[in-house]
Amino acid sequence: MFVAPDPGRMRLRNSARAVIGVAAAVALAEACGLSQTASITGGLAALLALFTVLDADVRAQRVTTALLPVAGFPVLTLATTLHGVPLARDAAFLAVVFAGVHARRFGPRGHALGIFGFMMFFVTQFLHARPGQLPELYAAVGLALLAAGAVRFLLWPIERRTPPAAAPPGLPGTGLARPTTRQAFQATAACAFALGIGQALSDDRWYWAVGTSWWIFVNTTSRGETLVRGFRRVLGTVVGIAAGLLIAVPLHGAPVPTAALVAVCVFGIFYTAAPSYSWMMFFVTVMAGLLYGLLGVLHPGLLLLRFQETAIGALGAALAVVIILPVTTHAANDAWIQRALHCVRACTAAALDRLAGDPDADPAPHAAELELLLGRVRTALAPLVHPLSPLRARKARARQVLALLDDCARDVRGLVAVAADPQASHDARLAAACWRVEAAVEALTAPGATPGPAAVPQPRPAAAEPALAHLHGLEHTLVALATPLRTDPRAPLVISA
Repeated sequence: MFVAPDPGRMRLRNSARAVIGVAAAVALAEACGLSQTASITGGLAALLALFTVLDADVRAQRVTTALLPVAGFPVLTLATTLHGVPLARDAAFLAVVFAGVHARRFGPRGHALGIFGFMMFFVTQFLHARPGQLPELYAAVGLALLAAGAVRFLLWPIERRTPPAAAPPGLPGTGLARPTTRQAFQATAACAFALGIGQALSDDRWYWAVGTSWWIFVNTTSRGETLVRGFRRVLGTVVGIAAGLLIAVPLHGAPVPTAALVAVCVFGIFYTAAPSYSWMMFFVTVMAGLLYGLLGVLHPGLLLLRFQETAIGALGAALAVVIILPVTTHAANDAWIQRALHCVRACTAAALDRLAGDPDADPAPHAAELELLLGRVRTALAPLVHPLSPLRARKARARQVLALLDDCARDVRGLVAVAADPQASHDARLAAACWRVEAAVEALTAPGATPGPAAVPQPRPAAAEPALAHLHGLEHTLVALATPLRTDPRAPLVISA
């Protein structure tokens, strides 16, 4: 995990920047004489602003960061006002859950605002905030967002030099056919289950169960993805609790070492979020233990309760995705794979136009989109390739699909590089090869299409003809994809030579 690829050291730089941003937010709150509760709230707000705001361009990121108080302040007010009215508080919390998940239909901005709103309700439960503390909570959050924004957009503007590619839009649909709508109902039901059972277990720490259910639904689409994410969350929490017993409990909330270890945890959360959800949860759990130590309430029994509440939340999420409006793993897999294949075709056509002399044709954006779509395909197929999956035939099929799509991406990158060369030549064979690639994609994506036998392979082009070589590779890879994509997923996988 710590040696996972990090192109351009983006994860490393983003993690280091997060530590600076969160530290600046806490230091600013302390310098203004705010309470410990307000300082922790400000630190969390800065962490969320840096972690969840993922718009495709810097201007949109600034707008989303500025809008976070619009989602956060009303929720802070509601949560603190209802703190002493359990039934109304619980109903309001579930309403925030539904609205926060449903907001994901509006893309990265809705996703960020939904998470921020939920976490503002969560943090008031974590810190037992009261209405009289609202002014300093507002001040802490406002200062934190200013500090995080200054670090992100002025001190260390990583995105200005390397703009992130736009995240692929969610799966289509209307009404209950829209995955985000289904997730809103699923997450609300899961959180209701977690809230009820969690409160039966603990009147004070029930919110951990609700938080677990909520976060399991973040960045998932299908039933299988959610189940795997729940397993990984429980695993990361268990290991984090063990580390908390060895690290956080002996510190007894000593400020300096606790602050240093919280900074390490913030770095770990950002650095491991992409490659390993279990490791990210490990750092979240250790950080929570350190904060409890800082508040003077940490003891081994509290960490055990943390595990129990996490297990309840994960169980609630598992039951919800299986029973309530389920989105099957196969349906999500098929949708993301088809998007990736259409992107391959679009990139191929743009590269051909560029080689033909059209200066406005640019395959590079399509190639960048393909990389993001392949990331979603890997996430969607994760339940099938998981080591504990008992479905051996489907696991072999999913692994072959991933390997072949990686081959497609490699040839697409090569084709883009050739098309960017002003000296690259164009001839009629390129158009014919491009047509064959488009036909192969059409055979894989057309509704009800059943690809016929593979065409006799064309002679492999010479190394001096790289564009043809990459198109040749794409054609044969796409033909090979027909076996795992178009045969019965329960049948043993037979790979033809």
